[in-house]
Amino acid sequence: MTASKAELLDKLRTSGDQIVTKLRALAPGSFEQGRYESGWNGRQILAHIASIEWSYPRLIDVAREAQSRKPAEAPKEASTEPASRPARGGIDDYNARQVEKRAHMSVSELIDEFAKNRATTIAAFEQADESLFTQPIRSAGGITGPLADVVSTIAVAHVDQHARDIAGA
Repeated sequence: MTASKAELLDKLRTSGDQIVTKLRALAPGSFEQGRYESGWNGRQILAHIASIEWSYPRLIDVAREAQSRKPAEAPKEASTEPASRPARGGIDDYNARQVEKRAHMSVSELIDEFAKNRATTIAAFEQADESLFTQPIRSAGGITGPLADVVSTIAVAHVDQHARDIAGA
């Protein structure tokens, strides 16, 4: 069942607070340890979650655009292909560019960026109309479903998994 606006906001607040607390408790050197076969270390994973957090409010615009389409404007595959904004160059290239842009930042700066961006995400979703939360969308990474489910998947579950990866849990 799709989360309500209040439920999604609670998930965003709770997971954001838990992630910041968990990451601030780690020894700074632990962020330099390799975590993925692709070579990303904990700091690079943190750069990834800090950078993608700013994009979640944009999903509200995707939902608004999909909701405002007149039936004649909707593509034939609208029922299976919700509105989306694909990442330029593909999602992997986008992620690599965002991590590289933050290569100069300290762990503390990256945690601060994540916290600031999470607060912006929460504020945007607080202002969004309740009807948008059930609007089918597709994220730049290809996750599809109602807005609330997509955000729960990427901004909560995906980011929580990365925080566990960083912590080595």
